[in-house]
Amino acid sequence: MVRTILTYPDPELKKRSNPVTVITDKTRELVRDMAETMYAAPGVGLAAPQIGVHQRVIVIDVSTQEDKPELIVAINPEIVHAEGEAFEEEGCLSIPKFSANVRRHARVVVKALNLDGEELTYRCDDLLAIAFQHEIDHLDGILFIDHLSPLKKGIFRKRYLRAQEDAKEHHK
Repeated sequence: MVRTILTYPDPELKKRSNPVTVITDKTRELVRDMAETMYAAPGVGLAAPQIGVHQRVIVIDVSTQEDKPELIVAINPEIVHAEGEAFEEEGCLSIPKFSANVRRHARVVVKALNLDGEELTYRCDDLLAIAFQHEIDHLDGILFIDHLSPLKKGIFRKRYLRAQEDAKEHHK
């Protein structure tokens, strides 16, 4: 089932998520819904808090449209090693129509559980490394705009809130 994605400035997006202690059928249903929601949006990643569920669960798929989908399900993901620097443009399903360059690690090693409760290790670089960092930030109540300088964040807020006001006026 495709769920509604919360959008900035919804306060739910700023809450820290709880670890998953037991993987249940409800967890599997959450992951199915998250994957459907991410693909429908379309996006390359989605964290449970973005649909109002405060559990440490993310889904990611950085495959291109020409490739076969490669869904990654990561429960309780944790970055155990990070190195290098990347400065790439990011967007977010919770902040539609806005993107900005964000400084991240170029390579990360992430440990997480899969839906069978097995611990997996992902050694990532490029887009996958950025996607993991972005989605794990969501689990901690951090949005990519929180990485911007105070000046850029101020400009973003003005533009974004003005665009939201314009959209509301347009729908009247």
